[in-house]
Amino acid sequence: MDQITFHYDTVLSDVHLLLPNSRHLMARLNRVGQPVFISRFRILWDGAKQHTCDLGSPCGGEELDRDTQEESGRGDARGSETGADAGADGGEDGGEDRGADRGVEPPLDEDGDLEVPRRPRQRLPERDRDMVYPIILSQARREEEEEDEEEECPRDVIRIEHTMATPLEDVGKQVWRGAFLLADLILSQPTTFRGATVLELGAGTGLTSVVMATVAKTVYCTDVGEDLLSMCQKNVTLNRHLMEPAGGEVRVRLLDWLRHDLCTDADAEFGWTEDEVADLHDNTTIIIAADVCYDDDLTDALFRTLYRICNNLRLPCTTYLSIEKRLNFTLRHLDISCEAYDHFRHCLCEMQELKDGRTCFTVEQVKPSFPQCLLYERIEQLELWKVTAVPV
Repeated sequence: MDQITFHYDTVLSDVHLLLPNSRHLMARLNRVGQPVFISRFRILWDGAKQHTCDLGSPCGGEELDRDTQEESGRGDARGSETGADAGADGGEDGGEDRGADRGVEPPLDEDGDLEVPRRPRQRLPERDRDMVYPIILSQARREEEEEDEEEECPRDVIRIEHTMATPLEDVGKQVWRGAFLLADLILSQPTTFRGATVLELGAGTGLTSVVMATVAKTVYCTDVGEDLLSMCQKNVTLNRHLMEPAGGEVRVRLLDWLRHDLCTDADAEFGWTEDEVADLHDNTTIIIAADVCYDDDLTDALFRTLYRICNNLRLPCTTYLSIEKRLNFTLRHLDISCEAYDHFRHCLCEMQELKDGRTCFTVEQVKPSFPQCLLYERIEQLELWKVTAVPV
């Protein structure tokens, strides 16, 4: 398997395209036959944090444009020098040359169009142009490598199992930039989350919950789907080396936004115990959700769940929501629009204006001025929102 096969309904996260080939390994097939990969993400601790993006950032774009302009300037200068030399050398025969040029036919292609020579494009550095091809390992070799990694895995590396390309209903199995933005906030402001009880909604692969557990006391990592929750539990196990020094704990649990209660079935693999439900309602002060608003119905369900949970909490709660503003051209508007993002903003406004006499909600946008602690493309379409819920 050298390349991914794309179908009409395939959704692809571009996070994995920035990863080195050597660390992008196919591990297995999941229960529905999708390839599962293990990727490594290195944390940039205080001494190496980036204040600008590595690729795709404004800085990177300016550097690329500047290099292109310099190259263009050198080319124009060389052209001017060449023209000047030619004019000096051919001054005596200029009249004859001009007369001869009038009889020369311009170069045309087979369709009769004028062929214009173009300056060759500047090549990007090989690191940025590398294509990522999954490498399939034999089971024995993969097990040996996993054993070596468990023994030697450094403390600044996060290992995540994920898929690459899925239908829309399985996008939670991929890694998205919104999770990295939220992880940056956690790693940059650890005192805000230290010792807290945290609930993550729509956790997906669990990357943000793993990062949160490096500072928080207990993280309830929730989503739906047995296959997705199993992948999330695997990622928690792969990253115990990050959580154990701080004493953090991640509990993977089922939380369906379309249901009004928590699953407390004792036979369910990811069900809640009564003690966990009590701990959630009594001690939770932080709720997080990373890039989960891509469908209007699910967005409505998210805000209904958020409202219901906040009303059941004993303590004031702060919710952090990251979202990527995705631009799409729609036939209905015949223009570029962001319908999922617009609906998300509408729900935020409704929540802030809600006055039910039980909980007061305050909404504000958080500027992403904090350092970048993970290598990814922090584009300007990434946004972070903060919702504060205080019991009346």
